[in-house]
Amino acid sequence: MKFLMVCLGNICRSPLAEGILQKKIQELKLDWQVDSAGTAGYHIGCKPHNLSQKVAKLNGIDISQQQCRQFVKEDMLLFDKIYVMDKNNYANVKDISEELWNENKVELLLNEIYPNKNLDVLDPWYGEEDGYHKVFEMIDKACDVIVKKYSTIK
Repeated sequence: MKFLMVCLGNICRSPLAEGILQKKIQELKLDWQVDSAGTAGYHIGCKPHNLSQKVAKLNGIDISQQQCRQFVKEDMLLFDKIYVMDKNNYANVKDISEELWNENKVELLLNEIYPNKNLDVLDPWYGEEDGYHKVFEMIDKACDVIVKKYSTIK
């Protein structure tokens, strides 16, 4: 399986999601890959936000080597499942994907915990550190569901 985690800038939420899922994949020795991207090109080549790195590290995850990149339409072909953090990310992925769009591959991340509720992982960019901890917890729960869901598929 190949997973892509997507948010707006690939600086706060999706790097956390990549790191969290990567840790779970490694712990379970699954032959999966995970990457992350942003729908906007604001931070291409940058490391994740300092608070995302700090919160990840406090939870035993090092995301300091990640680099922000922008989602490209070819990602639709490269990944089996694309998880977006909010409804705007979903719309942006759809627009960027153009003729390669495949709605069966793209899902709001929190729908894994709350099916069909279409809830957003709020962007902690303008907030304080506690927002990053809340985002981490939400993403961690969703990644637990992802691992259970797809590791049973043979």
